[in-house]
Parts: sequence; structure tokens; C-alpha cells
Amino acid sequence: MATQYADGRQEKRVENYTKFWQKDLGKEGEVDNQNRVQSYTDVVNGYYDGATELYEYGWAQSFHFSRFHKGEAFAASLARHEHYLAAQMSLRPGMRVLDVGCGVGGPAREIARFADVSIVGLNNNDFQIQRARKYTKKAGLEDQVSYAKGDFMKLSEQFGENSFDAVYAIEATVHAPTWEGVYGEIMKVLKPGGVFGVYEWCMTDAWDPSIPAHKELAHAIELGNGIPEMRHLKKAREAMVNVGFTIEHEEDLAERPDEVPWYYPLEGDIWKAQTAWDYFTVWRMSWSGKLVSHTAIKVMEMLNLLPKGTHDVGESLKVAADALVKGGQTKLFTPMYLAICRKPMLSEN
Repeated sequence: MATQYADGRQEKRVENYTKFWQKDLGKEGEVDNQNRVQSYTDVVNGYYDGATELYEYGWAQSFHFSRFHKGEAFAASLARHEHYLAAQMSLRPGMRVLDVGCGVGGPAREIARFADVSIVGLNNNDFQIQRARKYTKKAGLEDQVSYAKGDFMKLSEQFGENSFDAVYAIEATVHAPTWEGVYGEIMKVLKPGGVFGVYEWCMTDAWDPSIPAHKELAHAIELGNGIPEMRHLKKAREAMVNVGFTIEHEEDLAERPDEVPWYYPLEGDIWKAQTAWDYFTVWRMSWSGKLVSHTAIKVMEMLNLLPKGTHDVGESLKVAADALVKGGQTKLFTPMYLAICRKPMLSEN
């Protein structure tokens, strides 16, 4: 009998997560894609029920990538990436801001402190919302950062139109079944003249799905990250324009000539760690670090301390790490297509 955990996790959807993909990713077809798109809430929730604690252990409370300066600490790089988005959006004290796909609230807490804004974090996963509220209470930010459970494809239904001064999404809207759908909902809840900032996961213009190796790489990224369907960067741009946004600035930050690449922590090479503390972060992604953590997960699952299927989700994270590094090295994938968009002042436009 499947277990419903008090913390919101559901064993059945964790156990079913990897079943949304063919065991041989080279055999993935359009039917598989459409099944994931139509079942996106089950895909995303199954993934995060199983992966959230692994993310926090292996990465941080901010579930995203970032650029690195030479010698910059991992935590400082994550914070700088969040500050950069807030600065590009010109967030100001007193603004009401929506974080679409807030995870466990790491970026919301950081941006709230940095920009002195009020943030509502939206998430459709009960487990993550519970953890976000716990961390936010511990940080003393309950009056500034709150959380709501909801579907980012139904924002206007939940919050009403013209409700927020600004909206941002950090590596989250890639989980949507369509970009037009989620961007359209963001447009609705923004006040006229409001700003939308996003770091989007995309396959770059160099990616060609007619090449089997390229297509398989995209499916590996999907499987390892709870994504129904990876799409071209140009489709993100088109979707923003199609729903009525004016793009004020756009850039693939992964194209910056950084000496230290954004994917370096995933390589698991401790000799590349930028600070002494980061040795442990990088080690966790090494072959020995993965062996220790994934063995522990398997034992804990056998003892019913974790939902059945958690180990399989963990194995998909190993697929993700390899695919993301390869995608970064070949420039076929970016996790940081930055777009700053404006809703027209006249709502009828």
C-alpha cells in the first residue's frame, strides 16, 4: 500500500516518476513527450518528493546554477546570481513580488533581504512548501516572505489579475507544459508596467533534435530534472513576445567567457573547488561522494525511512549531472537564459 507522508510526500508518485521515460532514452518518442506534458504535475511532484532532500544535501537551499568568478565561494556565487536578477529587474523596497516555482525558498529569502521587497513564493509541492516555511521562520522573515500552494498555469485564478509589481522565476518555468501558458499567466497577474525576470533552462540554437545524440541529451536532462519537455531557447523568446511582453534585455549568461564554468561543481573534481569549504560540495558530486550518498539512500529506503522510488530518483540525478555537464561543454544547453520583460502600461495592449 502506497504511503502518504505527514510532510506531504506521496510514495506512489515518487515510485512512478522514472516510468514517464523509456529505459532506453534513445527510444523516446513524441507519445512519451506528450504523456509527460499532459501529466506535468505528477512528473514535477514525483521528482521533487524524491529529490528535494538530495538537492539540499548535495547543493543548497537555492536550487539553481550560477556563474563563478575565479576564487568565488559556491554560496556567494548563488547569492550573486539572485542579486543580479533582482538588480536587472530594478526591484525596490515595498514592491509585492511573486516567485514562480520557489522551491524551498532560498532565492526568495535572499532577494527579500537584498531588495527589501515582499515576496509570495508559489509552489505546487507540499513537501517543499513545508520546508520553505520552516526555513523562513528560522530566518525571521515570516513578515516579508510567505508561501502559497498553487499551479503556475492558473496564477490569475488564484491571485487575480494585476496583483503583483514584479514576478520572477529562477529555473522553474521549464517545468511548465507550455511556455506560452505560464508566461501568459504571469502577464495576467502583473500590474500594468510590471516587470518579469527569468532565468530559463533551454536547449540552445546549436541543438538539433534531428540529431539522435542531441535528442538523447535533451531527454537525459528531462529525466534527471523532472522536466516534461526541453525546448529551444528561441521558443522561450517567441512565447514571451506572443503573450504580449516587451523584452527589454535578454542574454544567455552561459555564453559569458568565464574562466570557471557554471557546471564545474557537477564535474566532481575536488581540485577545481574554489574555496576550502567548497571541497565538500564538489566531493559530493564525485564518484565516491555519489557512492556514499546513493548507498545511504538505498539503505534508508529499504528501512522505510524514505519513500519507495527515492533511490531511482537519485539515480536519475546522476544521469542529470552527466547530461548537464555535457550540455554545458558542448554549448547545447543553458540553465541561464536571462530575460527581463515588461508588461505594457495599458492593460488592453
